[in-house]
Amino acid sequence: MIDGPFRRILPKFTGGLIRFYTLLGLTPNMISLAGLVLASMATLLCLQGNPAAAITLWWFSRLLDGTDGIYARATGRASDFGAYLDIVCDMAANTLMVLGFMGAFPALQWEWSLTLSLYIMCITSALALGALEEKRQLTTDDNRGLRLASGLAEAGETGIAYTVFLLFPDALPTLVRVWIALLAVTVISRTLLARSVLSGKASIRVVEEAA
Repeated sequence: MIDGPFRRILPKFTGGLIRFYTLLGLTPNMISLAGLVLASMATLLCLQGNPAAAITLWWFSRLLDGTDGIYARATGRASDFGAYLDIVCDMAANTLMVLGFMGAFPALQWEWSLTLSLYIMCITSALALGALEEKRQLTTDDNRGLRLASGLAEAGETGIAYTVFLLFPDALPTLVRVWIALLAVTVISRTLLARSVLSGKASIRVVEEAA
């Protein structure tokens, strides 16, 4: 929900960081992988009971995840494989943190397992609907290598949820159930949107507009 506006604003503030990447001779794919490494370290810190350090490394990893594509476009190195690697690293990072929570808070095994299951449905629905929207030319304002349909629980909300989990562990049973509800709403709302957008009438309308 907050990813779209943030994605439009972020390039205005990353000029210095992009120059720093260039100075180090990094490639966009290196930045994607570095983000995953930092997220893995955040997971270990979560397991070790160090929430402040885990939160710090997590958000640094998300900064890298948010700027690898900007860097790729700024340097003319955007590629289909880079877009693929970006989303794979992103989902791996999200999954690792849930596994970290599962190890740190084992009493909520059922909730963490359901969270992981809903992540699968969230990313599947986002990629499927996004790809079909692009195929039918129903969207024109997305510059990502892979089109992802928007939803209530996206990358920004995920980071906020993880931060709240670490800051308020005593309230975790309630917090994680709220997160599960938001993930479920995302899947359901995308499915309803897909039914509307990808209906026969929508298909006919796109063809007529193209003609």
